[in-house]
Formats: sequence, C-alpha cells, structure tokens
Amino acid sequence: MDLDGLLPLVVPAVMALAARPLSSRLPPRTATWLLTATAVVLALASTATLAVLALGGALRLPVIAALGHLSEHVLHRDPQTSPIAATLAGPALAASLAAGGYAAVRRVRALLAGARAARDLPGREVVAVVADDAADAFALPGRPGRVVVSTGMLSILDEAERRVLLAHEHAHLSGRHHVFRALVHVAAAANPMLWPLRGAVTFTTERWADERAAAGADRERAARAIGKAALAHNRRPGLGHAAALGIGRAAVLGRRPGPLPRRVAALLAPPPPRRRWLVVATAALVVLSVWAANDGAIDLHQLIEHAQTR
Repeated sequence: MDLDGLLPLVVPAVMALAARPLSSRLPPRTATWLLTATAVVLALASTATLAVLALGGALRLPVIAALGHLSEHVLHRDPQTSPIAATLAGPALAASLAAGGYAAVRRVRALLAGARAARDLPGREVVAVVADDAADAFALPGRPGRVVVSTGMLSILDEAERRVLLAHEHAHLSGRHHVFRALVHVAAAANPMLWPLRGAVTFTTERWADERAAAGADRERAARAIGKAALAHNRRPGLGHAAALGIGRAAVLGRRPGPLPRRVAALLAPPPPRRRWLVVATAALVVLSVWAANDGAIDLHQLIEHAQTR
C-alpha cells in the first residue's frame, strides 16, 4: 500500500489522540466546528480510500477485467491492484457503509422523535415545566425547539442558578448542537477510529452552552449552577430520551478529570484563547488526507485507462 492509501487510514488515528486536547484548548464554538468538520471529512476520505483499494483488487478478477476490456498483464504488474489490500478493504468498506447508514437512520429517527415530543408538550412557551421530582433539564430540537425542565430541578436551584440553567439549554437550541453531535455520531460509526471525536464534540457543545450561559452572569456563579444541576441530574437511576438524543445533561465523572470537573474548571478560568495554529495544523492534516484519497482515485482511474489502451 502506497502513501495515498495509507494517509486517509492513519490520520483518523492521529485525530483520535488529538481530540481531547483540542476540545480543552480551543474556544468551545471553534472546537465544535473544527472537530465536527474533521470527523465528517476524514470519514468520507477513509471510506473513499477503502473503495479505491477494494476496486483495485477487484479489477484483477477475470470477469471484471473482461467486462472492462482491461489488460490483465497491466493490472497484475501494478501494486494498486493488490489482492491482499482488496481482501482487507472490501469487508472493511462494507462494514463502514452499513454502520454509517444504520447510525444515520437511527440518529434521524431519534431527532424526529424529539421534534414530535417537543410539539406534543403543553403550552406555547419555549420552556416547558414538567411535574417530576427527579432533577432533569434538556433541550428538544424541533421547529420550534423546546426546553424541558422538571420541578425537581427547579426546586434545588435559586433564581440566579435557574437563569444560568435555562440559558444553557437555550444555547443548545440556538447553536443547533444536536446537528453537530449527529454528524460526528455517524462519522464515528463509519470509521471507529474517530470514536474519541464523538465524546469530544459532546464536551465542546456542553462547554459552548456553558459559555453562552455565563456570558450574562458571574462565571463563578455559573460554574456553581452548572455543577449543581449536573450532579443532581446524575443521581437519577435512569436516563430518558434526552440521553438517547445525545443532548441531555448527562455529564458523568470519569477516572481522569471527567467532563463535569473540566467544565466547572473551565468556567472558573478565563475563556481559552483562539490558538489559530491548532486550527491550521488540524486543517492541514485533513487537507492532506483528502489530497491522498483524491490522488489514489486519480491514479486508479489512470491505471484503468492505461489497461484499456493496452
């Protein structure tokens, strides 16, 4: 396998290692856009590369060579038609397409279910208060979207903390955070090496909403409200469809500093600087991967034309 076939399959692994640092060191809005675009483009590039590798090996099959009027002598001399690479790439391509398609269908269905739930909520106000002793608050995307908050959640927060919480959930709706998460979810299903980007984008969208909520309040008070609400939510024995949609307030403490401690610490610190060099470096890796995938496709096309000429 040459460099064209290798880069689109290796760069996702590099980005998987970089996802957590990028999510913490960049402004959350910038990190969300960057990581989402990176995940989608790298998933497409790796899938295209698998298709090129699988097709190259398939060209050696006598039936396909005869249908395309291709010279078997030319095909057998070119490394692009490696049967070993094709044997590995073919099943991987099928699995990638199946997993990506399945994830896309499930994600669309979940978002549509959320939109229906938003329409069925009583009242016309954006905020819908439901009678429930369990502490819960989440945003339901739709036209219009709704913010759902339980009486149990409201009872543990004071007035200022309620404003922070509602501003946080409003930010999820206005920022269309469900779209970013859905795209990364599908990309990670198509290419499992991109799985860490899914958690990173979940974190950056929460941080994005945190920063929006803290914009009109004291950052220390906002951090206290976010931490208080998230800890109260995590005491629930189960999760509803907010977690299924991926837009609920499920911040679980991890073995390393988990999402909630990291979010609270970020609010207690000044907003992160832009660090354009990180954005440029990440974009350069993505462009390199796309270039390699495109170059591999062009080389295969030229090989086919050469084999037909002979």
